[in-house]
Amino acid sequence: MTQNPPVFEVLPRDLSAYRQGNVGIDYVHRFESGKPGPHVLINALTHGNEICGMVAATHLLDTGVRPLIGTLTISFANVAAYESFDQTRPFESRQLVHNLNRIWSAAELDGTTDSPELQRARTLRPVVAAADHILDIHSTSQDVQPFWVYPAYPRNAEVALAIGRPPVHLVMPSGLGSGTPLIQHGRHGQAEGDGVALVVECGQHFRQSAADMATAVALDFLAHFGLIAPVASRPAPAEQRRYELLETCMVRTAGFRFTRPLLGFEVFAKGDLIATDGPHEIRALCDDCTILMPTREPIVGREAVYLTRPI
Repeated sequence: MTQNPPVFEVLPRDLSAYRQGNVGIDYVHRFESGKPGPHVLINALTHGNEICGMVAATHLLDTGVRPLIGTLTISFANVAAYESFDQTRPFESRQLVHNLNRIWSAAELDGTTDSPELQRARTLRPVVAAADHILDIHSTSQDVQPFWVYPAYPRNAEVALAIGRPPVHLVMPSGLGSGTPLIQHGRHGQAEGDGVALVVECGQHFRQSAADMATAVALDFLAHFGLIAPVASRPAPAEQRRYELLETCMVRTAGFRFTRPLLGFEVFAKGDLIATDGPHEIRALCDDCTILMPTREPIVGREAVYLTRPI
């Protein structure tokens, strides 16, 4: 499957200056206001080539952002994968072995399987568990409009809608179906919980616009919970569009092919053929079936595409 090469507007930078955190865990920085308030985690680099989160996290640290109330934690998650970045193979530094955003179940974290990502998740487990509210910053392989991703709990929707940018939402009624993401670890994956946990997909990995979106949303998130003053000259929110995740389709065979090149947000009528996967077919589940996150390079065992419907 031939794809256009990415445009490199933002590339990795040396993060060694940020390695020494202040909680005994590399690349984790915590700042306490001394005043009552929520504990907010801004998490970057869950995937090593999703550079926009690095830009946002370093911006917060470099500009000396400190919480007016509560506690702020800033973390760089998969720095090992980030450091493997090769511009000639820019999508391969997403992970070293495991997808760090699918291994946050107790079974995975307490199991005997080992990998750099599992080691890092186990190290970061108390950091994630301690946070009341989490913003996990991501980007996409294709150059598409930014969007939120979150479990379908009212508390998540309320905050994403209140922040208002990006104005597109992917709502997960029962998770992704392909593992447990960081935002569903522990209490954040429970309907009765009270903590907000959101992913923001900021645009294509190496675009300056994605880095700008990541930084803006991180500041919006902190301002929403009162940790910083509201951002001045903030644009009015655009009309909000929400999509419900219907199915996460996995790549089953080396013969996986989309019926035509896809970037994301293409719409299919019920029954339309979207992809073939060896003897299997992926067809639209409903009218106005909207696809998100189509894989750029199909790899057996990894996600192929999300099937959604507008809500």
